[in-house]
Amino acid sequence: MLSFFKEYKYFGIAFSILSLIIILIIYNILDVYRPLPIYQPSRVSEELVDSTIQHKSKYHKIADFSLINQNGDTITQKNYEGKIYVADFFFTTCQTICPIMTGNMKDIQEELKEDNDILLLSHSVTPEIDSVAQLKRYSVEKGVIDSKWNLVTGDKKHIYELARKSYLAVKTDGDGGPYDMIHTENFMLIDKKKQLRGFYDGTNEEDIERLLDDIEILKEEYK
Repeated sequence: MLSFFKEYKYFGIAFSILSLIIILIIYNILDVYRPLPIYQPSRVSEELVDSTIQHKSKYHKIADFSLINQNGDTITQKNYEGKIYVADFFFTTCQTICPIMTGNMKDIQEELKEDNDILLLSHSVTPEIDSVAQLKRYSVEKGVIDSKWNLVTGDKKHIYELARKSYLAVKTDGDGGPYDMIHTENFMLIDKKKQLRGFYDGTNEEDIERLLDDIEILKEEYK
């Protein structure tokens, strides 16, 4: 009996590997639904997370906010209640990554402009420069659809805390200022429960495609 098992040992190993490969192929062909992760501060790079919440491993949500958009309207969490949305941080005078990010955000807007469940939200990291009038000029220039995409300004401390404690998206500048920051290229995907469901490079076209795919995956949760 022992010699029998020895004789067929390698056959069994090969058969097991082949079976696993077949299962994986079938799994991918059938496109089995796989929910997106829910990101917690403890799962995100420490340089993007305020030190007071780096230990947090559950129950993280986007905090309530009150900001002013390109039309001078007050925008709060209620404007995004029951919606999936994509958020980022930018400033209108940026000449490096912001134009690319804004262009890609516009592509997302155009792709999803008929989908009323999806909204966009861009926060200025230089609110002292980005007045309502400045945001309005920028939004017209970039082809922003007001009902779809809010560009917001407001109190710098409030925006800083949202960036570092809610969206887990922005690095500190390190120049000694209490609320100075440098934005990153991150786009964040937020679900209807105010939870972080994905991070994407807003300057990378492949990541934008992945974001659009992930939105469709996320929508399956609400069917």
